[in-house]
Amino acid sequence: MNIFIQVALLLFIYFTGFYLFCMLKNDNSYVDIAWGFGYVVAVLFTLIRTEAATVDILVALMVTVWGGRLGIHILSRKIGKPEDFRYQQMRENWNNFYIQSFFRIFMLQGFLLYIIAYPSVKIISNNVETMNLLGYIGVLVWLIGFGFEVISDWQLKNFIKNRESKEEIMDSGLWKYSRHPNYFGEALLWWGIFLIALDTVGGFLIILSPILITFLVRFVSGVPLLEKRYKDHENYQKYAEKTNIFIPWFPKEG
Repeated sequence: MNIFIQVALLLFIYFTGFYLFCMLKNDNSYVDIAWGFGYVVAVLFTLIRTEAATVDILVALMVTVWGGRLGIHILSRKIGKPEDFRYQQMRENWNNFYIQSFFRIFMLQGFLLYIIAYPSVKIISNNVETMNLLGYIGVLVWLIGFGFEVISDWQLKNFIKNRESKEEIMDSGLWKYSRHPNYFGEALLWWGIFLIALDTVGGFLIILSPILITFLVRFVSGVPLLEKRYKDHENYQKYAEKTNIFIPWFPKEG
């Protein structure tokens, strides 16, 4: 059976399992944990099922480090917390909630994950031994993106832990240059994977991965939800007036 079909079936089983778990817990927030770990499952399965070469192992390691860290990070935030407000709203507003949850949350996330992971699966399944300059640039781009995500998450976690009031807004470190540096980093690292795939295996479908993840975090599930949540927060709006929403840049004066 084609490796891409195998990965698709694996992700179907994986997200169906998380769906059943979430129904038992009456909490769909756990699907956010499944998101990061799902990439790890996809690339390690591909690595096991195909002949591993140098670049294959490198890409599998990159995706595993990113996905594993993200999954652990979200899990640590989830422990002891109720269902996320996004899923509570869905629970209140959707008819046939359990059926809609299966397709609109779990299967949709599996489908999106498959598209985003496609370039890495393609690299790993093609027994790639070497890279050219473009591939090494891709590794550098990935490192920068991963650094943005890890450092900004760490800075935000420390800020929340030490702030004296919820009225305070994180506006230092990487957050001085972007209102969402963690999401910027997440998008950027997948552009790095794309460059490695473009250099080694090619194919026009690989471009869908970085475009999709950038679109999702910038316009759908990441930035817009947080911007909406803080639209009436006075200090946040002052912060927003001088700070780029996504791509890091120097703050505006005034």
